[in-house]
Amino acid sequence: MSEFNVVTETQEPDLDTAMKVVYQWNYEPEVEELRRLYDKANEAQWIAEREIDWDRPIDTECFSSEGLGVAIPIEKTSYWKSLDDEITTTVSRRTAAFRLSNFLHGEQGALMVAAQLVNAVPHTDAKFYAATQTMDEARHVEVFAKYIDKLDEVRPIAAPLKDVLDETLKTDDWLKKLVGMQIVVEGLALYSFREMRNLTEEPLLKELLTYVARDESRHHAYGVQYVSRCIPQLTDEQRTELEDFALEASRTLIDSRNNSTFFTEALKIWEEAGIDSSALLKSLQEERDELTRNAKPGRRLGPITGFVIPTLRRCGLLSERVATHYYGFLKENLGTNLVGDDVQQFLEIVPDLPEDTGRWVMGEIQ
Repeated sequence: MSEFNVVTETQEPDLDTAMKVVYQWNYEPEVEELRRLYDKANEAQWIAEREIDWDRPIDTECFSSEGLGVAIPIEKTSYWKSLDDEITTTVSRRTAAFRLSNFLHGEQGALMVAAQLVNAVPHTDAKFYAATQTMDEARHVEVFAKYIDKLDEVRPIAAPLKDVLDETLKTDDWLKKLVGMQIVVEGLALYSFREMRNLTEEPLLKELLTYVARDESRHHAYGVQYVSRCIPQLTDEQRTELEDFALEASRTLIDSRNNSTFFTEALKIWEEAGIDSSALLKSLQEERDELTRNAKPGRRLGPITGFVIPTLRRCGLLSERVATHYYGFLKENLGTNLVGDDVQQFLEIVPDLPEDTGRWVMGEIQ
């Protein structure tokens, strides 16, 4: 049988994925916490075109005073301070566009994974909730695309994020999809949304992130509640396999050994704006200890230590074995000033997951 071949100019080649479809003939509520989350999601639906005033101009000067959103404060290096205002303003705006572009691309990945989960999860309540998340993610793609169009231009997806999305889409194991998307990717997004929302003074962006972050806190709750329910039913071998899937996804996002981290991707954009990357990196290397000396271990945790690992611990996916691996690659990439001197100190730095992520993401609780 011949295939229809409808191709757009901007699409990538097909990604082969393995998708299982599970019918469920029990339509009565079975997982009460997921049914309540589904009801909450229905009540919280919003229409981007109606709720957000898109006629407002973007205050681009706000970005130049908000930092670059990386683990080490590059904007405090002597090299950065030597730059003129025009370059730093341009770099800050383009960096914001880069970060927001990856939010946008991540939301498209989440849209497709959520649609897969409707097919694959075995409980009706979980299918219902995944359907509401699919709608949420479509709306998030819409709003980030609109905002970036006003700010700058959509930047290509960072390779580490693309790799994690691909692996999550390709797996035929629905629990791995839940862990890869709801815990690792959504955890990365939720932490980053909170950080950017609380930091930015740009009014339109702050409003947009408020709407999106409220949705994302429910998506994260879905993963925590569902995965936590399923973990006790797994064998030791299955639990280890799930731990390792989360570990590799986290490692891919920040490990410098792959030579394609978010930082290296951002560095290319800074070079386009006139930054001498060699001079910046030299300044960063020479002043790194000074920049982090006064910071207590874990002060600037980042999304993996500050949110993903606490979520895995809550779900029962942080054994001593896998904690040692997390500490190893985080120490290699961030240094002991940020992760502690040993695994035990690292685990003491890792915070507890907020009981109410909705209030946490709004900055109402720490």
